Amino acid sequence: MRPPRFWNRPPGDLAWQSKLLAPLGVLYGYLVARRLAHGSPTRMALPVICVGNINVGGVGKTPAVIWLAERLAAAGHTPHVISTGYGGSLAGPVPVNPKIHRVDQVGDEPLLIAAFSEVWVAKNRVAAARSAQAAGATALILDDGHQDPSLVKDISIVVVDSALGFGNQCCLPAGPLREPVEVGLARADLVLKVGSSLTHKLQENIPQTIPSFAAELHALDTGMDWSKARVIAFAGIGNPEKFFATIRRLGGHIIHTEALDDHQPLSETLLSRLLSQAKKLNAQLVTTEKDAVRLPKKFRSRVITVPVRLRVDDEKRFQDLLVSIAPALKQ
Repeated sequence: MRPPRFWNRPPGDLAWQSKLLAPLGVLYGYLVARRLAHGSPTRMALPVICVGNINVGGVGKTPAVIWLAERLAAAGHTPHVISTGYGGSLAGPVPVNPKIHRVDQVGDEPLLIAAFSEVWVAKNRVAAARSAQAAGATALILDDGHQDPSLVKDISIVVVDSALGFGNQCCLPAGPLREPVEVGLARADLVLKVGSSLTHKLQENIPQTIPSFAAELHALDTGMDWSKARVIAFAGIGNPEKFFATIRRLGGHIIHTEALDDHQPLSETLLSRLLSQAKKLNAQLVTTEKDAVRLPKKFRSRVITVPVRLRVDDEKRFQDLLVSIAPALKQ
């Protein structure tokens, strides 16, 4: 589902929907805290770096996982990513192979990440971690595991959207949070703020004792002259507007946008309609990398993918800090 607008109201000006749902939000936060408190995490013999979030939805977590995997590989490590494969049917543990696996088997994010790093999908993260270690991993990246108690995390990185911050600071379903901000940040070693605009309130929410870093998503140069492009853009990610804004910054002339639900299947009916509309308007269909892995084969050559990569400010300090927290990362 797409996040409701009332989730982003200021904490001091809650919408009536949030007030009505607040008791359920308190219950949700309590259940998450209880699961964490009663967990028996397994410690691995290699460093585990968790890249997670407190908000639901698109905050830039997947690009952060890819960025981290590439940096660890450049430093001499063999990183493997652990994912539950949201939306996939395989129980695992199974190493993701884009040549043979489908989205309905392993999920869209693991398929995307597998182009940059070894990825294991499993409903049981401990089993996946052990399989990765046996396969030669020297570091594990736990994708979306901040609220999961199954593994001991040597480093916990919380990713947050700089513009949206923590929304109305209510837990689901009253707001966008999986747990209260102060509770989630108490387990964080680093905060990665993704986006070009930083809200003053977000900065207030992050204790000065937690190192925080700014980062931005940048579109890669594909050689396309966007100034001459008429675009129909569609995206099934947590925050489709971020993708549409990227196209506009590139100079593309967007004549229609289609905001889909996060992880929404791309049916032939939907794509045929969009292609027909593009033909009538003399426009090009454009989508995200994450959506591209969900495209049926017959449509892939007819849709342009816009790849984005994360750039982290003060990258050396970030990497030095990782090593200081988890000395085993030093090569």
